[in-house]
Amino acid sequence: MEMKRVSGILLHPTALPGPHGVGDLGSEAYRFVDFLAAGKQSLWQLLPLGPTGFGDSPYASTSSFAGNPLLISLDKLVEVGDLEAADLAEVPQFNQDKVEFPRVMAWKMPLLEKAAHAFIAKADAKRQAAYHVFCTEQASWLDDFALFMTIKEEFDQKGLKEKVVETTWNKYWPESIRLRKNGAVQQWQKDKAEEIALKKVIQFYFYQQWNELRGYANKHGLKIIGDIPIFVAEDSVDVWANQDMFLLDQQGRPTVVAGIPPDYFSQTGQRWGNPLYNWGKLKQTGFKWWINRLKATLKLVDIVRIDHFRAFDSYWEIPANSSTAVNGHWVKAPGHEFFETLKRELGDLPIVVEDLGLITDDVRQLRDRFNFSGMAVLQFAFSSLAGGLDSSNPYLPHNHKQNAIIYTGTHDNDTTLGWYRKLPEWDRNAISNYLMREKSYIWDSDIVWTLMQLAWSSVCNWAIIPMQDLLRLDSDARMNTPGTASGNWGWRYRAQAINDWTTGVLRDSAKRFGR
Repeated sequence: MEMKRVSGILLHPTALPGPHGVGDLGSEAYRFVDFLAAGKQSLWQLLPLGPTGFGDSPYASTSSFAGNPLLISLDKLVEVGDLEAADLAEVPQFNQDKVEFPRVMAWKMPLLEKAAHAFIAKADAKRQAAYHVFCTEQASWLDDFALFMTIKEEFDQKGLKEKVVETTWNKYWPESIRLRKNGAVQQWQKDKAEEIALKKVIQFYFYQQWNELRGYANKHGLKIIGDIPIFVAEDSVDVWANQDMFLLDQQGRPTVVAGIPPDYFSQTGQRWGNPLYNWGKLKQTGFKWWINRLKATLKLVDIVRIDHFRAFDSYWEIPANSSTAVNGHWVKAPGHEFFETLKRELGDLPIVVEDLGLITDDVRQLRDRFNFSGMAVLQFAFSSLAGGLDSSNPYLPHNHKQNAIIYTGTHDNDTTLGWYRKLPEWDRNAISNYLMREKSYIWDSDIVWTLMQLAWSSVCNWAIIPMQDLLRLDSDARMNTPGTASGNWGWRYRAQAINDWTTGVLRDSAKRFGR
């Protein structure tokens, strides 16, 4: 992919400010686009846009194709007449700095359903026609998604009353619908037609609002980088509706799961628990499901970042009954064959790959063969755990490559300020030695500016700064701590953070460093 020398910001829409408990696709999203454009930025990077599942994680979505209903702007639904202003007259006092996902969900979803009822009852012919076009164009995933979520809600509520811990589709649903047997799908579709229709309207809202926002961003010179997690959640419509595409037993439960092996960060590795693909079956279909997934994502964003890219070359397979990742082993994946097929079907695609961590020569060859852009993270350049004291460390600025994105940190890192304050003395010494500056002159708040300037001045063609680093925030603004199941993904910034000063920082850096 050809890359011009540009810069941008990493910010998920849930982190936008606003009164409704979570960032949405309303006025503050447009204000953020205006802010980036005024700051001469060219990229806005997001996390996955799908409905969140376990732990409120966008990387544990219930669908690889659907949009997150929490991102829908209620104000825009008032504007089109599906809600009344009175519906938003009494908004709960939500935390303005953190998303309280359960509270927001409990308040917002009934309002979205009320709006969807109104749409079905009284939307004008033009909007109804647009809705029917949407349902037709998205039928390949929308029908199964709306049904899955309808069934899931019913059994989640039943499980709550019965105090059942696990209500996932493959552990709690009756066998007939779990395994899609004997006309069960058709019966549920008939019995729950109204609920299914509401789910489809809510997805229509998301797609319509998102496409309008993306069009506005593109008009203002911004490209949007989306995100595809390579693995999908077990409790998702992706697995339920495509059981032969995954390594499952006869009850729909994974026989092996994904993760990463033990390393210097964890003696037992990481057991993620995602089902693994049945690559043999996927090859027989010409990788149709994956190709459809990428096509759908590229209708929502301009550039795709593939998370955990190395699993297209080889992945760590863990027996499902293992509690840790220790007993796993590497299995080869058909990455070359897959991307060749993808190229034949769709041509050269704007793909960025997450090639961080333990990367082998085979992974690099796969990345370079298709000219995919890689990633570099400055926090990894100066951490002894990540080889930061070795001059050959690929994350050090003098080893950067043009065909890559440089970050101060990603959504999985601490903020740069929080990271620096936790560094051991020898790592701080390594930074001051590399910069050829006395450590006493590197104050905590200055380190953020130092790393941002290193990113902007890097030879990497793209430089992306997390919003938290632009604002010089501490660890309480961290987006995610890998290996923890709760308390993540909730950070939000305040509206006043966007101002002439922060705009000027971006504008001046773009000019100074040729971005």
